[in-house]
Amino acid sequence: FSLETLVDYIDWSPFFHAWELRGRYPKIFEDQVIGEKSKELFDDAQGLLSRILSENLFTAKCVYGIFPANRVGDDIEIYVDDSREKCLSKFHFLRQQNDKSNGENRSLADYVASKESGFSDHIGAFAVTTGHGVEEFAKSFEAVNDDYNSIMVKALGDRFAEAFAEYLHKEVRRLWGFGADESLSSEELIGEKYRGIRPAAGYPACPDHTEKQRLWELLDVENHTGIRLTESCAMWPASSVSGLYFSHPKSKYFAVGKIGEDQVIDYAARKNMSQKDVERWLAPNLNYDPS
Repeated sequence: FSLETLVDYIDWSPFFHAWELRGRYPKIFEDQVIGEKSKELFDDAQGLLSRILSENLFTAKCVYGIFPANRVGDDIEIYVDDSREKCLSKFHFLRQQNDKSNGENRSLADYVASKESGFSDHIGAFAVTTGHGVEEFAKSFEAVNDDYNSIMVKALGDRFAEAFAEYLHKEVRRLWGFGADESLSSEELIGEKYRGIRPAAGYPACPDHTEKQRLWELLDVENHTGIRLTESCAMWPASSVSGLYFSHPKSKYFAVGKIGEDQVIDYAARKNMSQKDVERWLAPNLNYDPS
């Protein structure tokens, strides 16, 4: 996939955050304290970016799919075909348990129609990477003790990966149908002014990293993209993004927050995992001491 296509989709604000410079691009250049330093960093990044593009130093790969799906409790079943007779895979989700004055305790499963409804819903899945080549290029600078450009290379790899995720989500919305008439600027895309979300395993709405394993099996991610999962379910190469596509018009990001032992027991049973293993993976989210 062409890296040049992704340049217009880069969100530069997190690039500055990686250097502990807080502000929004391009207004950060006007900041009286960090504006000059930010512009210097940006100019250096543009020089490296030009070299990466001209020498094809990074390789961009992706895999994605849209599948028939329905909700069963707090799980989402993925089906082999539109007959929905055979379950291909199943994703498991957690539900907010903190007190909500409006009565809403969200789960990502809520954004897919229930099996009982009879509505033929769908869900998407994806994995993208621009990380092949990043480590090698960074090491070429490390070999001459140039840590500055090594860090810069890795930061650009991450920016390209996020840009690829943004670009692919736009294309999938168009293919899905509901994004066919979309006409959003780069700023509006970065601001997520579109229908749907793409939450990732390990993030607040789906804090269990092991759900990536199901995505890898569903899409055969490693064979298609070369992205592999480590023992801790981190993605390698690092400049990679994966997740699910939800098309529900009211879908939005949220944090599951703290959960009780009752939900952990239920979740472990649904995933066919031991309670101890689930507690290990979800340790930051537990509202009790497992010991």
